[in-house]
Amino acid sequence: MFRFIAFLLILISSQLIHAEPQNQVAAVNPAGNLIQVTAKRILGRIEQDRSQINTDPRHVYDLVDEILLPHIDFKRMSRWVLGKHWRRASDTEREAFVEEFRSLIIRTYSTALLEYSGQKINFLPVRDSADPNVASVRTEIQPGSGPMIPISYDLYRNEIGEWKVYDVAIDGISLIANYRSSFGAQIRRSGGLSHVINQMKAKNQQAKK
Repeated sequence: MFRFIAFLLILISSQLIHAEPQNQVAAVNPAGNLIQVTAKRILGRIEQDRSQINTDPRHVYDLVDEILLPHIDFKRMSRWVLGKHWRRASDTEREAFVEEFRSLIIRTYSTALLEYSGQKINFLPVRDSADPNVASVRTEIQPGSGPMIPISYDLYRNEIGEWKVYDVAIDGISLIANYRSSFGAQIRRSGGLSHVINQMKAKNQQAKK
């Protein structure tokens, strides 16, 4: 699953710089513009800080934390990822899961950026939604060989007007659904959510060493 997520996140990062000019229509839409501007910022900083990253690859973690993560709603993602387990969890368990899940995404995304290579992206027109507070930004990526791969980003506008990403799907496979299946299986095997949180915490701490 993590290889899938890493590949998916590489694609998120590559969008602005390698997008086809005639397909910049998404930039007119606030949600689509957020995806593009954020991608430009983080890739720009990667190039700007390349020497520092070569010396200390963990610097990418700081860039991801600073630039990307403010635009992701980890609480909403965690709630949907855990499903029934979220409803059964204590407030302490919920807070702990959100924190460790956030760290997991930082690790995965940072690893993907370190392995980044450019791909061409086509932005598709953002479809009108019956709800003005939700949007799906659709793109297609042209890999080195094979057919175009569709990627979509689901966002919602919160109560203070900010657009937040809460799911990404590649070729119809949802990030949330993928993690939900994985965590559900882990919870069943380990005997509870607290064990899964502790396992995530240990892996996250190990990655910082």
